[in-house]
Amino acid sequence: MSDPERKRAQSALVVVCTRGGEFLLMRRTRPAGFWQSITGSLAPGETPRHAAVRELWEETGLRAGGALIDLRQSVLFPIIPAWRHRYAPNVCFNREYRFGLVLDSRRLVRLNPREHLEYRWLPAREAAELTGSWTNRETIEALEARRAWL
Repeated sequence: MSDPERKRAQSALVVVCTRGGEFLLMRRTRPAGFWQSITGSLAPGETPRHAAVRELWEETGLRAGGALIDLRQSVLFPIIPAWRHRYAPNVCFNREYRFGLVLDSRRLVRLNPREHLEYRWLPAREAAELTGSWTNRETIEALEARRAWL
């Protein structure tokens, strides 16, 4: 893989929920059984916020407008060995920037079939238990704690 094709070791995570406390999770095409919120790598020259808006649109068909909340949190986590070939040699960690989007109610979601097979709206606790990512779990919990104030 040439350098322009390699992924940047920075990503955006967008947790979407309703004012009523339902959280959107999507089941990935691979690995099998992996559920998550919206996430994706930053493109060259792209800011975390722009990546969050782009990924939200690409993965769900939803537009954030001015409602996207920068949770002002980021976390460094190890890239699982099965995905490291997508990054430059010796890149082992990814910096993830966290965002939230609180909707008035559920919306229909247009999945990208190359990435996701289905979606569900779940209470915070069920969403946190179902997601396969500890960073996603932490972000669901953080947004749930703030949701009543937003």
